[in-house]
Amino acid sequence: MGLSGEMPSLEVLENPKSEVASVLYSADGVEMGKYFRENRSPVMFENISKNMLNALVATEDVRFESHPGIDFRAIVSIPFYLIMGKKKGSSTISQQLAKNLFDTRTSKYSGWLHGYSKMLDMVMIKTKEWITAIKIERAYTKKEIITMYLNSVDFGSNAAGIKVASETFFNTSPEKLTIPQAALLTGMLKAPSLYSPINNPDRAILRRNTVIDQMEKYNYFTKDDAIKFKAEPLNLKYSVENHNQGIATYFRSVANNWLLSWCKARKLDLYADGLKVYTTIDSRMQTHAEKAVEKHMKYIQNQFYIHWKGRNPWVDQDMKEIKGFAETSIKRTETYAYLRGLYENNQDSIQYYLTKKRKMKVFAWGGDRDTMFSSIDSMLYYKKILQAGMVAIEPQTGFIKAWVGGINHKYFKYDHVKQSKRQPGSTFKPILYCAAMDNGFHPCQKVQDSPVSFYIEDTQSTWTPQNSDGPSTGEMLTLRQAMARSMNTVAALLMKRIGPDMVVQYAKKLGFKGQIDAVPALCLGISDVSIYELAGAYSTFANKGTYTEPQFITKIEDKNGNIIQEFLPVTSEALNEETAYTMLHMLKGGIEERGGTSLGLYRYPNIFGGNDIGGKTGTTQNFSDGWYVGVTQKLVTAVWVGGDDRSIHFRDFNFGQGARLAMPVFGEFMSSIYTDKSINLPKVPFTRPDNFNLELNCGKYSGTILADSAAANPSMYVPKSENKAGDI
Repeated sequence: MGLSGEMPSLEVLENPKSEVASVLYSADGVEMGKYFRENRSPVMFENISKNMLNALVATEDVRFESHPGIDFRAIVSIPFYLIMGKKKGSSTISQQLAKNLFDTRTSKYSGWLHGYSKMLDMVMIKTKEWITAIKIERAYTKKEIITMYLNSVDFGSNAAGIKVASETFFNTSPEKLTIPQAALLTGMLKAPSLYSPINNPDRAILRRNTVIDQMEKYNYFTKDDAIKFKAEPLNLKYSVENHNQGIATYFRSVANNWLLSWCKARKLDLYADGLKVYTTIDSRMQTHAEKAVEKHMKYIQNQFYIHWKGRNPWVDQDMKEIKGFAETSIKRTETYAYLRGLYENNQDSIQYYLTKKRKMKVFAWGGDRDTMFSSIDSMLYYKKILQAGMVAIEPQTGFIKAWVGGINHKYFKYDHVKQSKRQPGSTFKPILYCAAMDNGFHPCQKVQDSPVSFYIEDTQSTWTPQNSDGPSTGEMLTLRQAMARSMNTVAALLMKRIGPDMVVQYAKKLGFKGQIDAVPALCLGISDVSIYELAGAYSTFANKGTYTEPQFITKIEDKNGNIIQEFLPVTSEALNEETAYTMLHMLKGGIEERGGTSLGLYRYPNIFGGNDIGGKTGTTQNFSDGWYVGVTQKLVTAVWVGGDDRSIHFRDFNFGQGARLAMPVFGEFMSSIYTDKSINLPKVPFTRPDNFNLELNCGKYSGTILADSAAANPSMYVPKSENKAGDI
């Protein structure tokens, strides 16, 4: 009649469900991280130490192998223990499994009589657990029962199940647990918080020793062994797994958001269904990428502090400090929004708490720093810290091999690879040159370094971009030399000759998804793009003109290893092979031509030696963004460095250019992965297309000289638009 509620059905008993963490794997088989509410990873019986099994049985259920799910001898003995003033438990492992796995004590199994009497409630609950335990014994073997139990129990410290507990407390696996370690974990099951070796080490040792005594009592070892085991210290190697630890933390966060959407469409639970997600990331390359970013950013941050010593770095275009920067910036924070709601926009109260100092830990390159900061102090401290982003892609597959979204995921959650978009400056110029090369221009065509002006109809004014290193010289240069030196005047001339609309078309074909403004200043990279997009575009050059959507997941399996979905590269034909190879030749100019902006790579001799390398620097207006994209036949790497606020930057080109801010990360990264023999990344020339007959030796070229032929009627080349100028 439903008086005592329902019981777990036969179907539920045969298909027990507990939350299992989904695991993210690298392409080389390394576990990178997990997604979970309960951090649980099941383990097979064969992978559980005999020590753990013996400790559990001796302490929790000594007749486990012989009873049918209920230990009647233990139940009968309870009154005698009560008479002696002692507590005696009688729940078997099977009963505890029924409680843990099937939620027998939750409201979903409650009936009409529940809640009237605690004694009656307990009688009904216990009766259900006895019956469920007997059903479990009939449905499963003893090995299966004890394995399910150890996979289901909670050890505290965000460790559910024996596998995660072994890793959390001892940095080991379940099959390697020693007797003292197994005894400690078994003892914790009685009350994980009370007997926590972290919070209550003395109690934990006493409880561990009680378990050791039980094991000795039931002849698992001698008394002398027990004395030796009880004398051992805890020997913890404690580390709670969280999303800020391990490699590729930013990548894991981005993958998490993508996977949530993927799971929602398939009615799966990322945090409970134990999915196995296989990614394209190479854990070795990822480690080298993170080290390269860390090494350079430590150095550049120190240079930044020296550069701005005694001054605040938030400045306007005239390099004057922005007035009211702190007051304006704090109003954009979550803290301000919270205080505004709490104190109903009372500015006195808000200001009091914003300026009240308190103890806090803040990020520092030398390690977390303890300090006394107010909310405003903290915000301004973090504003001065430079950020970075980096991604490396295998161009033939689109597989992302390394992803560094920032300098420290614990303190800075914002991803600078895919989430962030900034002006790319001169790293966008190869898109312009690509459009030109694909429409009849030649790397050896000569052009004069002279001013080029655009007439802007809506303002009835002209815009004349300047070179970053000063006035035009009048020197005659090949287009390859001009791109190698990143000459703004030549980029402007090309833009005038082919038009902004055509450049936008090529940008879209090369994978840029966001808004690209069809304006003359696009030749200097004024439309915001992501590192992710930029690396994908350059990869097209190394992939014979085929654009391949950057990819970071190859397949997803369920917890039993069945493939749910495999992911194939998404491609489109963007360029012909000849144009793609010509662009690789153009990019090599940065290293091979006199005055090339990539000449600094020769500080990393290990990256050469039979290897073709191309690259392009980028620096935006006021030196707010430093970029570098480096290309080899097997790997394309894009790097960005700058402040989270565009008003925070170096004051001059010597420090703020992409060759100083970003290119060293590429050099350090490539040098380290070529040194790592386990990666075995080959050094090879760029793949020349069959029947490629374009003459690239400018000494033999006898083609045309470009001139600003549009000067007579400039307005016909410039659509009506806003005058967006200034990027270097």
